[in-house]
Amino acid sequence: MKKIQIKSWKKFSFEFLSIFIAVISAFALNNWNENRKNQNAESKILTEIYNGLQKDLVDLKLNEKGHKTGIEASNYFRDLLANKPVFKDSVMFHYFNLTRDFVSIQNTSGYETLKSRGLELIQNDTLRTKIISLYEYDYTTLRKLEEDYFEMQFQENYFKEINLSISPNFEFDENKLLIGIKTPLEIEESEEKVLLTYLWKIQANRNFILHYYSEVANKIKEVRKDIWDETNN
Repeated sequence: MKKIQIKSWKKFSFEFLSIFIAVISAFALNNWNENRKNQNAESKILTEIYNGLQKDLVDLKLNEKGHKTGIEASNYFRDLLANKPVFKDSVMFHYFNLTRDFVSIQNTSGYETLKSRGLELIQNDTLRTKIISLYEYDYTTLRKLEEDYFEMQFQENYFKEINLSISPNFEFDENKLLIGIKTPLEIEESEEKVLLTYLWKIQANRNFILHYYSEVANKIKEVRKDIWDETNN
């Protein structure tokens, strides 16, 4: 009877151990599969963010070029007011760019996908923090500066008054097409001083946002390098 009990206990222990090992193995396999899925998803999302950031760099460069052209326009009209020699044929080119505004175009699809899956999908804490900071802080700040910050709305704030002062000096052909501008400008001294302050403020604000564009561009390059290192190790 005792031998039968021992055999039964051994049989029970073996079956229990077999079931336990099977459960643990299934759990480990499921956990491995889940980790693998998360790693694949992380890699795909990081690649999407990496490619999107490259497009953002291109868009940033276009806006930077536009603001630099706006600064050139400020210098052009400052020279006009000072009665310095300028190319009259380029007056409309500079006039168009003087108060031109820009929008901040950002490719956020990769980051939105990441948020929908959960930010913790990025296992590298440092990289995750940099990505969040770039999209949530830097991109938001850049967009607000370009589109919402009152002083940066050059067309709304300065065009009307500048046009009222400058346009009487424009020259038109028989078809009423603008062909140049008369020099020296016929403008009251008080108006000239107002225009000079406008030109100064436009240039100062464009220089300010250009500095921020440079900072954001450097952060984008840094994040792209970190993503490359993360996905190619």
